[in-house]
Amino acid sequence: MSKIGKINISIPEKVNVALNGSVLNVDGPLGKKTLNIDTNLFDLKINDGKEISIKPKKIDQNIKRLWGMNRSLVNNAIIGISSGYEKVLELTGVGYRAALKGKQLNMQLGFSHDINFDVPEGIKIVVEKQTTVKISGHDKQLVGEVVSKIKSLRPPEPYKGKGIREQGQYVLRKEGKKK
Repeated sequence: MSKIGKINISIPEKVNVALNGSVLNVDGPLGKKTLNIDTNLFDLKINDGKEISIKPKKIDQNIKRLWGMNRSLVNNAIIGISSGYEKVLELTGVGYRAALKGKQLNMQLGFSHDINFDVPEGIKIVVEKQTTVKISGHDKQLVGEVVSKIKSLRPPEPYKGKGIREQGQYVLRKEGKKK
């Protein structure tokens, strides 16, 4: 058996963290988030409001995996509440464009009709140019889920590269038909 250590997560100045039983409350400039931590498996301690330590009560292979996952969930909540998460999508193709109309993202993606995407609560969408959409929020999972749903409306195709992709995403291109 290996020595049981602890994983510390630093807390920024503007973020308040409180532990009530097995519920961890994180408050900050961008909102509030609650996490349920299994206190039967882990000891969670807040040290002087500057860092959180998470340590397993006993250790085996499954608890090691859960330990890392719970540490990542707590860290993602703290980062999300203090600075937030952001992803940028690019629309590539002739006539592909996006516009924000109230609580809906209106996109023209080469179909015979426009596609309206309802913006969920807790997500902020900004259309910088007609072909660039910035999605931000304090919940990393929700931001990724929204980006994934929007990308699935028109995934990039391998011949001309038309479609919706994340900024910096590489699309493997194929060679077309030869004569």
